[in-house]
Amino acid sequence: MTGSQKLILDTPVDVVVMAAGKGTRMKSKLPKVLHRLAGRALLQHVVDTAATLKARQVTVITGHGATEVEAAVQGNSGATGQFYLNFVRQEPQLGTGHAVQQTVPVLRDDGIVVVLSGDVPLTQVDTLQQLIHVSGGDKLALLTIDFADPTGYGRIVRLGDVVQAIVEQKDATPAQRKITEVYSGIMAVPAKQLKAWLARLDNKNAQGEFYLTDIVKFAVADGVSVVAHKIQDAVQVAGVNSPVQLAELERAYQKRIAVALMEQGVRLADPARLDVRGQLNCEQDVSIDVNCVFEGEVNLGEGAQVGPNCYIKNASIAAWAVIHPFTHIEGGAPGSKNAVEVGAGALIGPFARLRPGAKLGAEVHIGNFVEVKNSTLAKGAKANHLAYLGDATVGERVNYGAGSITANYDGANKHRTVIEADVHVGSNCVLIAPITLGAGGTVGGGSTLNKDTPVQALTVARARQISIPNWKRPQKAK
Repeated sequence: MTGSQKLILDTPVDVVVMAAGKGTRMKSKLPKVLHRLAGRALLQHVVDTAATLKARQVTVITGHGATEVEAAVQGNSGATGQFYLNFVRQEPQLGTGHAVQQTVPVLRDDGIVVVLSGDVPLTQVDTLQQLIHVSGGDKLALLTIDFADPTGYGRIVRLGDVVQAIVEQKDATPAQRKITEVYSGIMAVPAKQLKAWLARLDNKNAQGEFYLTDIVKFAVADGVSVVAHKIQDAVQVAGVNSPVQLAELERAYQKRIAVALMEQGVRLADPARLDVRGQLNCEQDVSIDVNCVFEGEVNLGEGAQVGPNCYIKNASIAAWAVIHPFTHIEGGAPGSKNAVEVGAGALIGPFARLRPGAKLGAEVHIGNFVEVKNSTLAKGAKANHLAYLGDATVGERVNYGAGSITANYDGANKHRTVIEADVHVGSNCVLIAPITLGAGGTVGGGSTLNKDTPVQALTVARARQISIPNWKRPQKAK
């Protein structure tokens, strides 16, 4: 490692995120940076990238919808606990240079400032690390890209290989407008020089705004080298200005995820019909059918199969389990008692629903239109049809009949139902909690129970059947 490389590694990185714009073309009351991509706000993607970059501090510049934007980032901080997060406001919005000027009081002189945009969510950390390396801690480094149609972007004006200026579209000459290398809006710059250059900005241009890009000419005038790090991947610098662009970027993001999964060996029936809105971890020989949505943290064990049209959030699916079509699994926070667990070889669905706190052991069967909430089912237990298990502890090999429910809520408090091993619960039973069904017992179909049952007993609790001959149904009055 050279001395300059070590200096860069030792220099703190402070990230500035521009998030003050209104986003008129989104045609929404929601601030643009809070629109969601892959289940997270655009701004949250950027802030989490800063966390992975190991930034010392992140300063978010807010303006339109400032209160809402600041609350959203603070309330959904993700990885932001790794650095100091602060906010400055740009009111009114007078251009990108004016926006960054608002950060001067909170920027420290000893850092490298990386300027990002809150509506450009998919810049990769290694690209920013390369940009910082190019800056060397003493140069102004710009992230650039070639576009066949550069309309609307600031052009990179060079003298040979040396960057001389960035010229905005409205101020560019006809010759400059033919330049295809454009500025992405992302830069790395020594904080001390940045603050000095920001003080020299003016708004003598076609738009009457303070351009951040004008600092390039100040750097050149001061003899500071301006370097460009050019990339090829347009997705990394793509911004969101309309619902159409948001949808396009969503698919680009999902394609990136799908390719990475397939390279790990995951079988995707159709990579274009996958939505990952969090973290999806897959072991060997996992297969996923079409139109599945994964949210939060989901772990799929070896050989697990997920059928079409499933929604899975915050769940761990063990090896060789099968999630049949149209199953809805929604666990609580990852690592909490409310995260859903599905044991090895379990069969779930179709049309099943697992709610927070569902813990299913190996070879458990949960069939169509069965709902499980805050309940544990031991190995081999089965609830195959039209049933509800809430706040229940179910033993091994229990068979839970169609149409049966645990009546776990008395209108004020929840109560637990315990069904011990090898119990057979007939169809259309109501188990009024708190109640324990003794091991090996049988509950006759149609029973409503509110008392514990003995071990190995047959328990029946239903009204005596009677028939009234020649009974006439009520008729409407004439």
